[in-house]
Amino acid sequence: MEQTHADVIIVGGGTAGLSAAQTLGRSLRRTIVIDSGSPRNRFAAHMHNVLGHDGATPESLLERGRAEAAAYGVEFVEGSVVRVRDAGDRLAIEFAPLTEGSASETLTARALVIATGVRDDLPAIPGLSDYWGSSVLHCPYCHGWEVRGSRIAVLATSPASLHQVKLARQWSDDVTVFSAELGPLDPTVERSLLARGMRIVSAPVTEILGDGTGVTGVRTADGLSHEIDAILTASTMVPLDGFIADLDLTRTEAPHGSFLTVDGFGRTSHQRVWAVGNVAAPMATVPMAMGSGAAAGGSVNFALVEEDFTVALSKEHDD
Repeated sequence: MEQTHADVIIVGGGTAGLSAAQTLGRSLRRTIVIDSGSPRNRFAAHMHNVLGHDGATPESLLERGRAEAAAYGVEFVEGSVVRVRDAGDRLAIEFAPLTEGSASETLTARALVIATGVRDDLPAIPGLSDYWGSSVLHCPYCHGWEVRGSRIAVLATSPASLHQVKLARQWSDDVTVFSAELGPLDPTVERSLLARGMRIVSAPVTEILGDGTGVTGVRTADGLSHEIDAILTASTMVPLDGFIADLDLTRTEAPHGSFLTVDGFGRTSHQRVWAVGNVAAPMATVPMAMGSGAAAGGSVNFALVEEDFTVALSKEHDD
């Protein structure tokens, strides 16, 4: 028999989820975080452009965040959510514990915060995934300083990659654009890239070369090898929200994929469900994800405050 276990369940224990958890714990809400232990930035050795934590490891920030949230009574469960059902004045959240052989369990809550992030699917090029997060990068604001002045390649994956192509030039004057996935370049675009001293290689990339610690080059279909120190490329970002399918939440279709539609505080089309961090805003960096979690935590608490008053008035009327 199901039993209400929490005011709020948060799915995902990354920076967005932990920020929401801390806010809710400080609001005296019984909060449970269900976490599978696979944050998106686990492939990176260090975080940058995160005020007060520049150069810290992703693990250290999460460890500190968990400890802070736990100090306010937030509880943690290791597991992966498989299904969420609407049960009227609550939600039923079914999850599979990470302990091998354990049967699935169901918790219930008055509100749900989805903070599961995305999966980064990389182009199927041999060697590319070997260096993801070290010298194969996606965000120049997060990692550009570390590769400044080096030989940077931009591996275009779609027309949207032109944004990344132009950004790369800010961190180095030695930039090679591998443009096969863009198709024939607009003449004006091509002239602008060449005017900024960028090289353009139209042959498809067939292999990423490396020495075991970092990228050393790119091989193309014409048999040529190009010496490279770092690669910027865009992944296909797949939101990890399949478990919410039964609620049929509204989604927004964008060039980078289909993502849950949320308001300025992370609330979805379901009054009891919020979504924060990369699962709703795939381009958000660590501090942006943290901010969205804190905002959602306050929004969730206020929604429950309003419900508490409504329920109290209803009971008074019944009496």
